Amino acid sequence: MKRPSITRESGRHFLTDRIRREIDWRATAQARGLAPPPVQKPAPEGATLISLPPPESWRIPPCDLTSALGRRESRRRFRAASLSLEELSFLLWSVQGVRARLHEAAVLRTVPSAGCRHPFETYLAVLDVNGLSPALYRYLPLDHALVLEREVPELPSRLAAATLGQRFAAQGAVTFIWTALPARTEWRYAEASYKVIALDAGHLCQNLYLACEAIGAGACAIAAYDQDLTDGLLGVDGTEEFAIYLAPVGKV
Repeated sequence: MKRPSITRESGRHFLTDRIRREIDWRATAQARGLAPPPVQKPAPEGATLISLPPPESWRIPPCDLTSALGRRESRRRFRAASLSLEELSFLLWSVQGVRARLHEAAVLRTVPSAGCRHPFETYLAVLDVNGLSPALYRYLPLDHALVLEREVPELPSRLAAATLGQRFAAQGAVTFIWTALPARTEWRYAEASYKVIALDAGHLCQNLYLACEAIGAGACAIAAYDQDLTDGLLGVDGTEEFAIYLAPVGKV
């Protein structure tokens, strides 16, 4: 089957407000009274959760926001130094941490999201974090915990291949990989979801950049990757859940 062509005009259409005016808002899943998707993928049955140090226990040094903004840049060279579990806990809370639960279908986090839908899952390719074996993990924001997804043979080389040969993607202490679950946002916004999901991804990665400045680390956002290889690395189906953004983190 021939793939439909995507023209500049049709692609730009999703970045404008016109898409909102074309949606039948009475037909959305929310308007029809359907239950929203859960705000967090469950841990696999029988999995043991790895609790992360809670915010009240952190000894993260204060970081002036003006200074962090002034220093913020994409960093592709990292020192051969581990991250502590406390530092990883701080970074995860900064990008997807839960500040309050409104009800079973909505939580307030440390980043904004259209309609409080938060359509992302945060996976971690851990390479050098004290207390964690190198492997693929997933963050459970409602629990502020990690779940081990699986051990991945030759994880660094698979990361580099998945990011089209960008070797620095596998040379930090941990690589954040975010997936999108569009159904969470489609429940409320239908086709307008595809604009706001892209906006929301930018919010969480910017928080990662700024949080890294507080711990002497750096990050580099990556949007150039092989979709099939990255989805395969994570074990997601590529349709209902797929990789959308990556960022290696390491000490600088």
